[in-house]
Amino acid sequence: MDMKQRIAELVGEMLKTAYPEAQGLPEDLASLLEVPPDQNLGDYAFPCFKLSKTLRMGPPMIAKKLSESVSRPEIARVECVGGYLNFFFNRENFAREMMEAIMAAPEKWGSSKEGEGKTVCLDYSSINIAKRFHIGHLSTTVIGNALKRIYEFMGWKTVGINHLGDWGTQFGKMICAYKKWGNKEAVEQGGVEEMTRLYVRFHEECEKNPALEDEGRAWFKKIEDGDEEALSIFRWFKDVTLRDAMKVYDMLGVSFDSYAGESFYVDKTDRVVNELQEKGLLVESDGAKIVDLEAEKMPPCLIIKSDGTTIYATRDLAAIFYRKDTYNFDKCLYVVAYQQDLHFRQVFKVVEKMGYDWAKEGLIHVAFGMVSYEGQTLATRSGHVVYLEDLLGRAQEKALAIINEKSPNLENKEQVAKEVGVGAVVYTTLQNNRIKDIDFWWDRALNFEGETGPYVQYTHARCCSVLRKAPENMPAPDYSALTNDEAQALLRLLSRFPEAVAEACLRNEPFMVTRATTEIAKAYNKFYYEHRILDDDAAATAARIQLTAACAQVIKTGLYLIGVSAPERM
Repeated sequence: MDMKQRIAELVGEMLKTAYPEAQGLPEDLASLLEVPPDQNLGDYAFPCFKLSKTLRMGPPMIAKKLSESVSRPEIARVECVGGYLNFFFNRENFAREMMEAIMAAPEKWGSSKEGEGKTVCLDYSSINIAKRFHIGHLSTTVIGNALKRIYEFMGWKTVGINHLGDWGTQFGKMICAYKKWGNKEAVEQGGVEEMTRLYVRFHEECEKNPALEDEGRAWFKKIEDGDEEALSIFRWFKDVTLRDAMKVYDMLGVSFDSYAGESFYVDKTDRVVNELQEKGLLVESDGAKIVDLEAEKMPPCLIIKSDGTTIYATRDLAAIFYRKDTYNFDKCLYVVAYQQDLHFRQVFKVVEKMGYDWAKEGLIHVAFGMVSYEGQTLATRSGHVVYLEDLLGRAQEKALAIINEKSPNLENKEQVAKEVGVGAVVYTTLQNNRIKDIDFWWDRALNFEGETGPYVQYTHARCCSVLRKAPENMPAPDYSALTNDEAQALLRLLSRFPEAVAEACLRNEPFMVTRATTEIAKAYNKFYYEHRILDDDAAATAARIQLTAACAQVIKTGLYLIGVSAPERM
């Protein structure tokens, strides 16, 4: 039940009745509707200012004339305030229709078939081989995971891609270090930590013996040439890295459909280079080959270096065409930090200049801000880095300590602590517009009061607790019990949840789901404190129980869409 669309249709009918001869009136009336900041001003407001020029009349006069032609059972009254037309729902009718709409398919409330027949590729997380998964990868991982879930909920076919950083001379150096000072057992047991130790030692030894650099480059050349031993070790390093990374992905509930990284596209760059050459887009510059983007007010896009090798831009171009050929995507999202904005603008523009019009709408850089930890900027070189596995582990420990204090008799405390701790980290990351920088603080993230993950999870658990106490075989609900201000505020938020999900998908902004879910949780708690849910009036109780059940499911859905669990007991 889309009340916004119904109000828009009503406004359209009112305009035809009041001004039958008018031409040039707006077609998308729903986009003009506003939600008043105070529910005393109505459930929806239609501003008449944009009609003033067309109808040659002041907005207040337009609003007054339109209000004279309202007759709908779902509308209790319409008020003119300045140039606004404020609509007030028939409260009991609204409660009935909302409950019937949600409870018809609670798990699907907010979903859509808008994406049916469409495919979206999502490039996110993109960890580096032989390096530990740190907090700098948190945003790309959870934003990408949330978008994948949101697109699926909107009917899209999704392809999650972990574009591994697995190409470069550093891997030759690692093999060299492994051959000289490592052993298989140590790497199997130590994982990425052991590989990092070997890499650090390589650079320490290079200071004493610079010739080691040549040995490292020689091993990378063997990888490039397909040497069986070099490739075997190289692939093994990737397997060990992914095994370590899976611990974090499992904690976060994140999965991928493809782990094709840079190395996968090395032998696919010839197509790009040849096509650029054939279309006259490849220009020589100081021995290198570039695509000139001066007309687009951008620096040139380097395709082939002066030594004849390709760079990551070339491999990104190869990846775009491979994904288009393989998945025939309608959209390909790159969830990568904003610092890479120029790189993606260049690469996307090259595809566009090659004559592929789908690049304009289909290639999208989903940028996000920086992450700091308790006021300190993270920097790998200075040693100030927080590893994600450690962060999530600590979150669980802190959550368990809080649960032991607040709910010492809770069953499955360790599992709940995991869901609350990890959920707090994810929620904090997706709490605001993705382009905003994040400063992670424990006392904020794990607070059970205010706009936090634990607060929303606790509200879901509270709903579940109420439902467990509900009597069986209740009568038909009396929806007049849901005409109070608190119930109506909650119903309005539930009615707008599908709009929030659709907007999150359209704008690639998961925080819109986070915000909508949090507002529902806040509104339910206000309703819960102001009104007794279970009382002697069985029909009124049935209505309040039904509203509670709807809230529980929508909060659970909202949390799922951003990658957070919804415990039933806390």
